[in-house]
Amino acid sequence: MKRFCLEVTGEFACFTRPEMKVERVSYDVITPSAARAVFESIFWKPSVKWHVRRIEVLTPIRWVNLRRNEVKSKVSVSSVVSAMQGGDADIGIYADEPDERVQRAALLLRDVAYRLHADMEVRADRSDPAPQAKFHAMFERRALAGQCVNQPYLGCREFAARVRLVTDMASEPAPIADSRDLGWMLHDMDFANPADPQPVFFRAQMQRGAIDVDGRGNTR
Repeated sequence: MKRFCLEVTGEFACFTRPEMKVERVSYDVITPSAARAVFESIFWKPSVKWHVRRIEVLTPIRWVNLRRNEVKSKVSVSSVVSAMQGGDADIGIYADEPDERVQRAALLLRDVAYRLHADMEVRADRSDPAPQAKFHAMFERRALAGQCVNQPYLGCREFAARVRLVTDMASEPAPIADSRDLGWMLHDMDFANPADPQPVFFRAQMQRGAIDVDGRGNTR
């Protein structure tokens, strides 16, 4: 494995607590699964697996209440399958319909900045026989050039993230001097049984702005 570090910043973020059913309430900091998604947005291949090891919080935790217009309906899976098979199923959602629109409040994070440390595991059973160094170099090249598979985001896709590859830790600022128990936090999804993935939680402890993450979850 080789460890990489990304600095991730954004104006807004929402890492939704799963116990909140209707209105979104964010965790205090980015979750390991959301951090993994940032790395995967830059470089993902079936031969590669990311393990988030450490999260550093660079700015004070700040909150903002926001009320947004949303839609109530979801596109049904059966409609999508029918459309993919050439049927005439309607898979659109018409947001202008009065019955579709609803206002929901959200408790979001604002002006966030994190330093994310993750190990890249190059699978031993990969079909691509290329050496591990090739995958490391591909990620570094893409991160330095600002290339990505999809736009990195902070919990919700409308909250775009700015990403920078950290190459010299000695020149980087220290995390915030804040220590607190963040409670139980979603770590990732366990796909040991693909038909029934299960959420995995861990007790998040922030010590002087840093959260050490173990290797549970994301067994894909």
